[in-house]
Amino acid sequence: MRVLAAIGVAVVALFAAACGAGADPAPPARVMLGIDGAEPLNPTDEIIVRAAEGSLDSVTVANAETGKKVDGVSEEGGAAWHTTEELGYGSKYTVKADAVNDDGDHAKKAFTVSTIAPDDTAYANVVPAPETVDSGVGIGVGQPMVFQFTKPVTDKAEVEKHLKVTTTPSQEGAWYWTDDQNVHYRAAEYWKPGTKIHVEADVYGLDLGNGVYGAENNSADYTVHDEWIAKADGNTEQLTVFHDGEQVRQMPMSLGSPEHPSHSGPHVVSEKAAKIIMDSCTYGVCQGDPEYYRETVFNNLRISNDGEFVHAAPWSTGQQGASNVSHGCVNLSDENAKWMLDHFGIGDVVEITNSGGEPLPVWDTYGDWTVPWKVWKAGNADS
Repeated sequence: MRVLAAIGVAVVALFAAACGAGADPAPPARVMLGIDGAEPLNPTDEIIVRAAEGSLDSVTVANAETGKKVDGVSEEGGAAWHTTEELGYGSKYTVKADAVNDDGDHAKKAFTVSTIAPDDTAYANVVPAPETVDSGVGIGVGQPMVFQFTKPVTDKAEVEKHLKVTTTPSQEGAWYWTDDQNVHYRAAEYWKPGTKIHVEADVYGLDLGNGVYGAENNSADYTVHDEWIAKADGNTEQLTVFHDGEQVRQMPMSLGSPEHPSHSGPHVVSEKAAKIIMDSCTYGVCQGDPEYYRETVFNNLRISNDGEFVHAAPWSTGQQGASNVSHGCVNLSDENAKWMLDHFGIGDVVEITNSGGEPLPVWDTYGDWTVPWKVWKAGNADS
């Protein structure tokens, strides 16, 4: 009996040892999309891939049409992966992932992800265009920062959340829409000389309204040079120039006649040209009209978009300093106009007073400074 009992114990022990010799197999790894693949993605969204019961061994995302791969990065110890670059509009992407469990068994899966296809897209062009500004010179103290959209914007308040201006030294500023396509940024007063300005429009993937989306992001950097301000007084018929607050020159001038008064208020130089042809027919006064003119004009500084310039007017030197006879421009002698062209540039300021004209409209490149700061700061994105 003792022998049989011993044999029985040994058999049980052997059976127990045999059962404990092999561990349970690891559960199979699974691959999942960490997004709703049924809905088109915004191209700024990430494509996310996750592994369950294991880790991701490899993930590739590529444009289904071009085959171009999309950059991505692994995280969470290999349990997740996501793209790190923006996608394109109206595109399909093939996602291939391979996960491995603790036993080394692989599980592969492929997905297709698509992105939204907007009805239209619009660019946010920065003004002044950086290539028009001499980096060694910079901009004047009156230059507003402008994003000019190539299509009308209807959701202005949302767009403003994606616009950014950084100034060094810091100066409080605000955005203001001059129309449906142009939004301007300025401070309460002219920029401080030496200010560095960085502007950004992060609008790629953003619905600007009515199904129009931002085509791409945009940014630019500017430096404000020393202060140049010319004060044109219609009472004295003198143009007085100040450099960093100090008067450096005074010259006789002629503003717009009573029939064609110059706009009053601060004007900002937006363009300069040694020679242009001024033709009144461009605003409807053509040949046969006694007010018609077509002249080659030298040493020009554009100070509004509706035809106001500081320029040479040798035909009116007899009236300069005595009466206002122009069609709205600031008329100077050849010598004085050349001096102005040499010293003034984009963003410098010409302040016109006692002209008899209405204030320069805010939409008229650039009537920004005629809007009281309290009104400007309140904004008009919802109007």
